[in-house]
Amino acid sequence: MPDLKSGGGRRDFGRSFGGPGKYIQRPGELARLAEHVLPLGCKAFVLMDSFIFDNHGEAITSSLRTAGIEVVAERFCGECCNEEIARVSDRMVGAAVAVGIGGGKTADTTKMAAIKTGARLVIAPTIASTDAPCSAIAVRYDSHGVYQESHFLPRNPDAVVVDSAVIARAPARFLVAGIGDALSTWFEARSNLGSNANNLVSPNMPPAAAGIAIAKSCHEVLIRDALAAKRAVERGALTEAVENIIEANTLLSGLGFENCGVSAAHGIHDGLTVLDETHGYFHGEKVAFGVICLLVLEGRPYDEIASVVRFCRSLGLPTRLADLNLSNVTVEDLGIVAEAALAPGSATWKVPVPLSVDILRDSIITADAISRQLD
Repeated sequence: MPDLKSGGGRRDFGRSFGGPGKYIQRPGELARLAEHVLPLGCKAFVLMDSFIFDNHGEAITSSLRTAGIEVVAERFCGECCNEEIARVSDRMVGAAVAVGIGGGKTADTTKMAAIKTGARLVIAPTIASTDAPCSAIAVRYDSHGVYQESHFLPRNPDAVVVDSAVIARAPARFLVAGIGDALSTWFEARSNLGSNANNLVSPNMPPAAAGIAIAKSCHEVLIRDALAAKRAVERGALTEAVENIIEANTLLSGLGFENCGVSAAHGIHDGLTVLDETHGYFHGEKVAFGVICLLVLEGRPYDEIASVVRFCRSLGLPTRLADLNLSNVTVEDLGIVAEAALAPGSATWKVPVPLSVDILRDSIITADAISRQLD
């Protein structure tokens, strides 16, 4: 294990750490949103997921206006792509504060538009399905959901406001997908530490010991509380385990991945998006399968791979190609996935092992085979 006291053993290269200005997590916090927006400005643009817009939009905008905030509210069109970023940016012009309410793609679109317009930034996730809310990174897709590029933004959100009661009432699949995304945090941090790769905060700088410790803590919370949290949210219950997993999915994973970096679990996710059959699956579901592939790629002990497969399976996360609607995928198709996952600049290149399209393709095939053998 890397030396936590020395930021991964690269003391001479310095270290860096980044995160949101504030993180607030509490039941009912969405009703108190104005408390977090008003200190940043009195003219707000609010982008909401369709479900939030239709079911809670009027209440949210009314509470902001009651607090003296001028509000323009818009419905998110569903994809963080160039067209939607341009549309939202145009509508946001003149706003002092941008507020994104919903899932990861809503957050990323709001972040991209806020940077373009110079607005301050508040993210209020209503599901805990990704670690996007806290970061200064936005992932852009094309209009069909195919991964295009990760954008490294000059600042993190000013505030992340998490209403744990709202998240606990969302379908359990969202929380579980967030666990899949968060599961990659420590394993990918370990990859980056092994290859002496930089983090995602500042160019040419490695992670601080704080970032490494947070990534490790994220993993410990997941293993301890994930299954209990899933059982609770399946019944719409909010428990301590649910609060812990919301924090792990959102804050610990968000700080962990940004401050330690990502690697092949996310690179393989990006490669999988080239296959239309995977587009019905959440980001974290594909990342969870990518974690298993990463462990195979790095040559990790079989017992570790098997334990991760069993953990994912206990939650209903994908562990086989068939779980991602890829029962009929060909070796040639997986070669295309591997090629996309090894595009120039891909996070896959951060793993500390030799890489080629054939090596990565065969790791995906082997990960699937190991998981099927464990049925």
